[in-house]
Amino acid sequence: QVQLVESGGGLVQAGGSLRLSCAASGRTFSNYAMGWFRQAPGKGREFVAAISWSADTIYYADSVKGRFTISRDNAKNSVYLQMNSLKPDDTAVYYCAARKGVVAGTVTQYDYWGQGTQLTVSS
Repeated sequence: QVQLVESGGGLVQAGGSLRLSCAASGRTFSNYAMGWFRQAPGKGREFVAAISWSADTIYYADSVKGRFTISRDNAKNSVYLQMNSLKPDDTAVYYCAARKGVVAGTVTQYDYWGQGTQLTVSS
């Protein structure tokens, strides 16, 4: 089992920045690929970014490419999502997820999920 706890969400103005953190515990964190997903009100959960266990493979959704940066620190059992140039459309609950194996970009490929952290971007 892997337990994931997100933090860092909040209210920010459009154009601003915020960094989300996800702390993992339970299993060897470095064995897991990690992803960030988000879910806006009335919408399905969508992929945002993912990073391999060694950080040599990184994927981004087109909607965040160039604005968001995913990173990880295996020594701290943590993964991060730096979000810049935020837009109102980025408003959502952001979830951290883990899967054993190669990095992936769909909800069903991830085995463990955090409880989510709310990001609200005001215009």
